[in-house]
Amino acid sequence: MRFDPYAPHQEGVLLAVDANTYSLKQILTQDRRYVIPTFQRDYEWTLEGQWQLLFDDLAETADRLFQARQQAAASGDPLAKADKKVPPHFLGAIVCDQLAAAVGGLDLRAVIDGQQRLTTVQLVLRGVLDVLMEHDSPRARQVRRLLENHPDIVDSPEERHKLWPRRKDREVWPVAMADILPDKGDHLYLQARRYFSQRTRAAVQDEPEHLDVLVDALLDLFKLVVIDLEDNDDAQVIFEVLNGRQTPLSAADLVKNLLFLRGELCDEKELEKVYDTYWAPFDEQWWKAEVGRGHAQRGRRDVLLSGWLTAVSRSEASVSHLYSQVRGYLDRADRKTVDVLAELHGFGRAYRVVVGAEPAESETLRRSYQRLDTLGITTATPLLMWLRTLPPDHLTARSHALVVRAVESWVVRRLLVGANTRGYGKVFVDVLRAATDQAPADHALIVDAALRVLRGVDNTLWPDDDELVKAFATRKFYGNLTQERIRLVLGAIDQHLQESNPKTEPATFQYEKLQIEHVMPRQWRQHWPLHSADDAGQLIEAQRRDEAIHRIGNLTLVTPTFNGSVSNAGWAVKRPAFAEQSKLQINGSIAVREAWSVEAIDERGGTLARLAAEVWPRFSLPEASSE
Repeated sequence: MRFDPYAPHQEGVLLAVDANTYSLKQILTQDRRYVIPTFQRDYEWTLEGQWQLLFDDLAETADRLFQARQQAAASGDPLAKADKKVPPHFLGAIVCDQLAAAVGGLDLRAVIDGQQRLTTVQLVLRGVLDVLMEHDSPRARQVRRLLENHPDIVDSPEERHKLWPRRKDREVWPVAMADILPDKGDHLYLQARRYFSQRTRAAVQDEPEHLDVLVDALLDLFKLVVIDLEDNDDAQVIFEVLNGRQTPLSAADLVKNLLFLRGELCDEKELEKVYDTYWAPFDEQWWKAEVGRGHAQRGRRDVLLSGWLTAVSRSEASVSHLYSQVRGYLDRADRKTVDVLAELHGFGRAYRVVVGAEPAESETLRRSYQRLDTLGITTATPLLMWLRTLPPDHLTARSHALVVRAVESWVVRRLLVGANTRGYGKVFVDVLRAATDQAPADHALIVDAALRVLRGVDNTLWPDDDELVKAFATRKFYGNLTQERIRLVLGAIDQHLQESNPKTEPATFQYEKLQIEHVMPRQWRQHWPLHSADDAGQLIEAQRRDEAIHRIGNLTLVTPTFNGSVSNAGWAVKRPAFAEQSKLQINGSIAVREAWSVEAIDERGGTLARLAAEVWPRFSLPEASSE
C-alpha cells in the first residue's frame, strides 16, 4: 500500500492498529447517520490539496479495473476473478463513536476523526451521481443509497442524509446534496461537488461504457478503515496512534465533541452560548500547554478532566483512557450537558488556583499548593480541586486550609521517612470519598473524615514525630532525595524560623534558587583531620563521618554569595563563610560552633526534625472535631 497524501496517517492505522477495511459500499449502504460534532474544525480539503489527488486515484483505479476486465474477456476468464486481482485503494481511517439511538430508529455514529475524508467521499459520490442521472443510468439508484437512508425509516428531513455536518454547515449541506445544484455559491461543499461532477463527465466523455467501471471502482475498490469506539477500552490510545503523523486531538477535544453532540441529540438549547460561557476558556493556549515530565506529560485540560472525573465518580481516573472513562460516566449519569460543563468550569477555576495561576485566599493555602506542586503530587489534585468547589457553608475557610495542610503534611512526612509512594492516588480517592460522604454536613465532619483516612486504620500511614526524629538521625537524605526536594524541606524550616522568631531581622529568600551545601564536605579527608589516636579508632571515626555527611543535619542552604572556594576547606576557614549566611535562620546554629563533628550533625538533625514536625504537624482528630 502506497502512502496517500490526502490520508496522512493511513499507514500508521494499518500497521499499528488491528482494524478491518471496508469498501464504501459496505460502509455506506447501511441505514445509518454519521454526525459531525458541532465544534469540530471547518471542512478544509481543497482542489489543490486533496480533491484532484483523490479523483486521480479513482481514475487510475478504474483504468486498472477496466484493463483487467478487458484481459479477462479476451482470455475467457470470469470477470469476478479479474476484479479480485485489482488492488484496492485505501483512503485512510475514520474513527466513530456509537451513540444511543431510539429503539427502531437509525443507528447513530459520531465522527470523532476523519470528517474531512468522509465528507469528501460523500461529495465524490454526489458528483458521480450527477453524471449517472444525466446518462439515465440504472446505477444512480445504487449510488444514491450511499448518500441517503431509506425513506421508510426516516422521521425527519435531516435523517435522510447519511452524513450530517456540524451545526454551522447544516443549512448548506442539503443544498450540496440536492439533485439540482445552484450555479452560484462558493462554499467548499458546493465547489467540491461541481469539481467531482466535471471530472466524472470528462472521464467518461469519450467512453460512456467506462461510467459503470468508474462506479464499480468507487464503490468496491475504494476502502476505508473504520474504527468503532464502542466497548473499546483503548479508544484514546488508538486515536493517538491514528494521529501519529499530524497534530492529534487531545482527550479533552474528544470529550468536548462527545458532550456537545450529546447535548444536540437531546435537543438542549443555546449550546453555542453554553460553549462560549463554559468551554471556550479551555480552548485558550494556557489550557492546551503540557505539564508533567516524560511520558506523564499531558495537556492541562486533560489533567483537569481527569481530576474532575475522579472527583465526581469517586474513582481514580486514568488520563491514558480518559475519553472512554468519561463516556462511561456520562452513560451512567443522567446529566445535562450544561450542568456537566458548568461543573467543569468550576473545577477549572479551582485548578488554576491549585497550580498557582491564580492567587489563593491565604498564604497558608498558597504555600501548601506550591509545595505539593513542587513535589509533583498530582494525585492529590482531584481532592484539592473538589475542596475548592465546596461553598463556605459546607466547608469554612479555616477547615479548608486545615485539610489541605494535612494533605501536605502527610505527603512531606512520608517523603522524609522514605515511605513507599505507591498507591497515593487510591489514598486521596479514599479521602475524597470519605469527605464527600459527609458533604454537605457540618464542616468539622468533613475534616474528621479526611484526617481519619490519612492517619490510617493501623495509625501508620501518617508518620509521627518519633519517626521523623529517627529518619533525621539515621537516613541518608542527599542522594536519596532530589536537590529540589531537599531545598523545599530546608527552605520551609527556615521560613518557619523567620516567622516564629520576633527578634529576627526580616528577610525573604527565593529558596528554590539557593544552593545546598554540605557543612562537613564530602571530601573531608584532606582538611578535616581525624581525632582518634589509633588506627582502629580512626577507621570507626571515618566510617561515622561517611555515614553522617549526607544526613540532613549536615545539609544546609546558602545564597549565591557563599564563597564556593571554601566548600572543601577546614572548619576554621569554612566557619566564617557560614557566619556571613546568618540571615538564613537554619545556619544560626552552625557558625556558633567551635567545631563541627558527627555529634554536631546528630544534634542539628534532631533540632531540624522537631522543627519539621512544627512545619508539618500531624493533626489530631480531637483538634479537627473542635473546629
